[in-house]
Amino acid sequence: MDKTLLQKYASLIVDYGLNVQEGQDVLIQVNIENQDFALLCVEECYRLGARKVVVDWLSQELDRLNYNYRSLDTLSAFEDYEKAKLQWRVDRLPCLLWLDSDDPDGMSGVDMDKVGTALQKRGMVAKTYRDQMDGKFQWCIAAVPGKAWAKKLFPTLSEADAVEKLWENILLCSRVTDDPVASWKAHDENLKEKCHYLNSLGIESLHYTSQEGTDLTVGFMDDSIFLGGGESTLERGIYFQPNIPSEECFTSPKSGVAEGIVYATMPLSYQGNLIENFWIRFENGKAVECGAEKNKDILQKLLEMDEGSGMLGECALVPNKSPIRQSGILFYNTLFDENATCHLALGRGFDNCVRGYEEKGKEKCREEGVNESIIHVDFMIGSDSLDIDAKTKDGKTIPIFRNGDWAF
Repeated sequence: MDKTLLQKYASLIVDYGLNVQEGQDVLIQVNIENQDFALLCVEECYRLGARKVVVDWLSQELDRLNYNYRSLDTLSAFEDYEKAKLQWRVDRLPCLLWLDSDDPDGMSGVDMDKVGTALQKRGMVAKTYRDQMDGKFQWCIAAVPGKAWAKKLFPTLSEADAVEKLWENILLCSRVTDDPVASWKAHDENLKEKCHYLNSLGIESLHYTSQEGTDLTVGFMDDSIFLGGGESTLERGIYFQPNIPSEECFTSPKSGVAEGIVYATMPLSYQGNLIENFWIRFENGKAVECGAEKNKDILQKLLEMDEGSGMLGECALVPNKSPIRQSGILFYNTLFDENATCHLALGRGFDNCVRGYEEKGKEKCREEGVNESIIHVDFMIGSDSLDIDAKTKDGKTIPIFRNGDWAF
C-alpha cells in the first residue's frame, strides 16, 4: 500500500480521531503483525506533543493458547499488575487507540463457555475502573488489515493481494481522500443535522418492521437524544471521533422497554466466533428467547452475562446508502458492518445519550433508564425492507426509515 496514503490515514486517526493534545499520554492496542502502521501512529502522537505513547501488542494466536491451556481460575483472575495498569488509566486518562484486525474465526474451536465465564468475572472488576473514566478521555477505534481477516474476505487472492485489497477498502470506507479531514468535517456536519431533526421530534418509541420477520418496538427515555459523529470529553471539552469509519446516528433506549422479535441480517463476530442467522425475542425489555443457525450457545451465553446483557443499550440508524454498504463487502467486523446498516446493541447504554447527563451524573442516568452491563455488543438488523416509524410524545407517527433508507 502507498505509504503516502497510510500516512494520511495515521494522521486522520491520531490528529482528527483522537485529537491528541500537548502533554497527553496515549495507549495504542494493536496486533503484533501491524507493527509498521502502529509505528506511524506512535510517531504522529509524538509529533502532536504526546508525553508518552504506550503500545499493548495483541495476538489472537496467543489468546488461543491462553484459553486452551490456562485453568478457568487463572483466566478469571485479575492480577495486581493488571489493576495497576487500569489505575494508571484512571489517573492519567490517556487517549485510547484500538486498531482492530482480528480474524473473525480466530477463536473457533476454543471452549467459549470457558471464555465467557472468564470474561464475565474479569468484566465485573474492570467495570469499577471503566466507570471512573467514562466520558473523560478521547478514544478511537479504527481498522488495519490482518492476514487471516483479509483471506476471509478475499479467499481467491494471494495473502499479499488480499491484504492490499482490504487496505484499499478500509481507506475508501474511512474517507481517506485527498483531504481526509475536510471530508470528515463535512460528513460530521451531515450526521449532526440528522440528529438535530430526530431530537426535534420528541420520540417516545421506535417501531421496526421488515420482511425478514422483524417486528419490534423500543421505548425511549424522556431525555433520550441521538448523537452522531464526534463527541467531546467532560471537563476539558476536547472534540474527538470515536469510530473511523462511522455512519450512524445512535441513542440509548430505555432499559426494560422493548417488545417483539428482531432478526439479524448479518453474521455477528463475537470473541473470534461467528454467530449466524439469529433472532432474539424481547418481552418487558429483556431477551426471553433466541435462535441461531450457528453458535446459538454463544449467543445464549452472551445474553446471560449479567442482568443487563439481555437488554438493549443502543439503537443506531444507518442508511443502506452508506459507503460501506455500497462497497458490497461483508466485512465480518463490527466496526464496518455496524456502519453498513441499522443495528441494535445488547448491554451497556451511553450516559451521553441523555440530555443534561453532565449535571445528572451516572446514577441519575441509570434511574432514567440507561442500561447497565459489562458488555456492549452490536448486531446488524438493517435490510432493503426495513421500515422504522417513530411514535412521538404528542401522539404522531412519523416515518424515519423506508426500505432501508432515511424517510426524510
